[in-house]
Amino acid sequence: MALQITWFYLWGLLWAIFFITDGFDFGVGTLLPFLGKTSDEKRMMINSIGPLWDGNEVWLITAGGVTFAAFPLVYATMFSTLYSPLMLILFALIIRGVSFEFRGKVDSPTWRFIWDTCAFIGSVVPAILFGVAFANIFQGIPFEGIPFGSDYVYHGNLLTLLNPYGLLGGVLFLVLFLQHGALWLVIKTEGDLHDRAALTATFLWPIVLVVAVIFLIYSAFATSLYANYIANPIWFIEILVMVAALLGVRYFSGRKEWFKAWFASALTIAGAVFFGIIGLFPNLYPSSINPEFSLTAFNASSSPLTLKIMLIVVIIFIPIVLCYQIWAYNLFKDKITQKDLDYEEAY
Repeated sequence: MALQITWFYLWGLLWAIFFITDGFDFGVGTLLPFLGKTSDEKRMMINSIGPLWDGNEVWLITAGGVTFAAFPLVYATMFSTLYSPLMLILFALIIRGVSFEFRGKVDSPTWRFIWDTCAFIGSVVPAILFGVAFANIFQGIPFEGIPFGSDYVYHGNLLTLLNPYGLLGGVLFLVLFLQHGALWLVIKTEGDLHDRAALTATFLWPIVLVVAVIFLIYSAFATSLYANYIANPIWFIEILVMVAALLGVRYFSGRKEWFKAWFASALTIAGAVFFGIIGLFPNLYPSSINPEFSLTAFNASSSPLTLKIMLIVVIIFIPIVLCYQIWAYNLFKDKITQKDLDYEEAY
């Protein structure tokens, strides 16, 4: 049982790390057509995430791999019930990656506009759909089937997922990532682009606050997430930390301590993810039709031997990946300037 609990929270942690790291990439890509007034400014925006975005997506592969290896039944059921949104996310991520590489290959305004549009679509679509998917998981997916007894049957379609709570989750993720991306641009750019990014981050903060408060309140009616918090009131500390982190974004932004504000934004995103993870436990993939159909950390996990071997692998390799990413972030910590655009490696 201890192994299943450990892997349940590791699963949540890996998703949180992915949303923290790739979240500002999504934010920058979504802001690309709005903050980049010239071609060079758009290049600066892309170059601010250029050396990092593909490394950030390693965490998506890791989170998906852990789901497959630790909770194979959840992986299989998720990809059958959420097939449409997950495929849309995959196609959007492919389009985004291609757009970064192809944008500068032809010196044509039309060519650049096409790929800028693709970068925007490839950023905003995953940002929204990840929020929609996780919000629907929080409230339960309409599927049925006895674990290891029969195939699971999904009673719905893509539009079923676009319910009010699911859409609210999509809006929450989007505004969180927009704020995260704007703060990243403040850190990485200078001049007019820096000023517009700072103004955007300041403008977005009250929107994030309002959406987050509505989401927390709506969760009490649309989900059973608060049951775990009421049963174990100490977990309310997590919500308080999330709220404190969001307030920290405003505080540090007002003092122009932009990296601290970005770190507080990262903590806010992690708090939003773990608000749902803690509330879900032990459910990994709850059924809204009947709780007996729900997939939990206990009835959908791999064998204890598999979980032990995986835990050893994670203990060895995750710190290595973290060290590499810290090194990469430190290597590319300087601001993007006009001079950087002259290098052959620039986007």
